[in-house]
Amino acid sequence: MLTNLVSCFAISCLHASGYFGAAFLMALESMIAPVPSEAVMPFVGFMVVDGQWNLWAAILATSTGSVVGSAISYAMGYYGGKPFVLKVGRYLLLNPHDLERTEDFFSRRKGTITLFICRFIPVVRHLVSVTAGTGKMGLLPFLLATLFGATLWNSFLLVCGMYLRERWELVLQYSHEVDIVVVVVLLAGLAFFVKSRYRVVPSQNSEE
Repeated sequence: MLTNLVSCFAISCLHASGYFGAAFLMALESMIAPVPSEAVMPFVGFMVVDGQWNLWAAILATSTGSVVGSAISYAMGYYGGKPFVLKVGRYLLLNPHDLERTEDFFSRRKGTITLFICRFIPVVRHLVSVTAGTGKMGLLPFLLATLFGATLWNSFLLVCGMYLRERWELVLQYSHEVDIVVVVVLLAGLAFFVKSRYRVVPSQNSEE
């Protein structure tokens, strides 16, 4: 129900405000507001395939929005801390339990690669910028990971919208299944990376 309402709002916003509206929606999506990217980006793809928008301008606008929204959330966590985030989050339907789970996930796996991977994980991608801020992550690594991760995810959903123009209900119906597949693949890659890294360290120490 919420996704359908957001979708209707997204369509109206995109038609009324153009690229600015797309940037605004994706800024909200990157913050703690309940605006899923699956309810926005496919419709941006509709605008592109209908010839109303330029593909690269759409990607630039949505990526800019994602980075700006993420930077605002980062600043909230960095300067305001968790109490401030929870106070503001009450007005944006923030689930404190989701924030705690995201904090736990990020605190045990800090780093640029982890932040990049979080951009593809449901719920976590909305809150990880806050935890990066509260964890005092460096600003430049944060912005780079956010830019690349958000651009890849946004572009993926945009292309889905372009190819499923006449069957947009499928995008919403299967978006969660796509999320699960992406999470499984990324976690498998992360596990391989960690295993390989710890396999190399002992051999280096033994040589010393």
